[in-house]
Amino acid sequence: MAVKSAGIRDVAELAGVSVTTVSHVLNNTPHTRVAEETRARVHNAAKTLGYGPNRAAQALRTNRTGLIGLLSEEIATTPHAGRIILGAQNAAREHDLTLVIINTERQAGNGTHQGDVQALIDRQVDAVLYATMYHRSVSLPPNLGEVPAVLIDSTDRAGIVPAVVPDEVGGAVSAVSHLVEAGHTRIGFLNNDDDVPATHGRFAGYRQVLETNRIPFDEALVAAAPSETLPGYGLARRMLDSADRPTALFCYNDRMAMGAYRAAMELGLSIPDDLSIVGFDNQELIAANLFPGLTTVALPHYEMGQWAVETLVQLLHGEAVYELLADKPTLLDCPLVVRDSVAAPRNH
Repeated sequence: MAVKSAGIRDVAELAGVSVTTVSHVLNNTPHTRVAEETRARVHNAAKTLGYGPNRAAQALRTNRTGLIGLLSEEIATTPHAGRIILGAQNAAREHDLTLVIINTERQAGNGTHQGDVQALIDRQVDAVLYATMYHRSVSLPPNLGEVPAVLIDSTDRAGIVPAVVPDEVGGAVSAVSHLVEAGHTRIGFLNNDDDVPATHGRFAGYRQVLETNRIPFDEALVAAAPSETLPGYGLARRMLDSADRPTALFCYNDRMAMGAYRAAMELGLSIPDDLSIVGFDNQELIAANLFPGLTTVALPHYEMGQWAVETLVQLLHGEAVYELLADKPTLLDCPLVVRDSVAAPRNH
């Protein structure tokens, strides 16, 4: 059995100091006051445990160029997710930093964009933002460990790189709670059929609201298909074309909700008088232009880009601890955007 290597917490415990102090000492963080006796204890503990700063931490001490690389996986070509770039760019400007952007195609299987990361490293970026086109777990290129990095909209399978992702469960809770507060108890859920965090998180949020409000779970009210307009239409058509149809639908995304709008129209159901619908993603080209406007949940793309840059700045200045941030992904709120697609059920 492999022996787990010592981590920064082990050094802190042996030295009798905080993890932050260990980080400052081992990274020679400037402008920090640590007594020489404390520094000696930290170095001795690190030597005893065989612990040294990782390659990313070592990069914090190198000369800086003021460049931050952003590897965006098809994000520059997706309008709603392009806000990641805008959030990162605005935050970078506030710190007098410049983004170097590489837009690349999503890798199949376990592809890792190693060549794209190397292109950024060759340009001597101080750090790298690694953004994916949708929330999922990824295997990272090994050379990403050569500079500080933060993942956007994805998590590291190895658990060693800090990440920021949407709070999928919380967003679903907001959406379904909005329907319950309007008086709905028979709520259908049109889910995605891919094995990705959003599929599981949004379903978990749906179940959580039902349990909290003591609404029985009905398997007949949950269906899954590819998260596009036509499959959403098919699921909604079958679910709504029954005597005991739901009075409301929570849809995995706005594209599936658009399909549900079409199904409702064909069945002669008025939105929101006969059927309330809530989507997810807040793709404004869809949600704001449906009639009536679709109430939905916004993904925090801008905020994720902003958070990632602010976090890299803290890492570069020794104000954050890489290992602690990498422990678990940071969740950002997915706020409800209320429009006109929800009303009380007719029999309420």
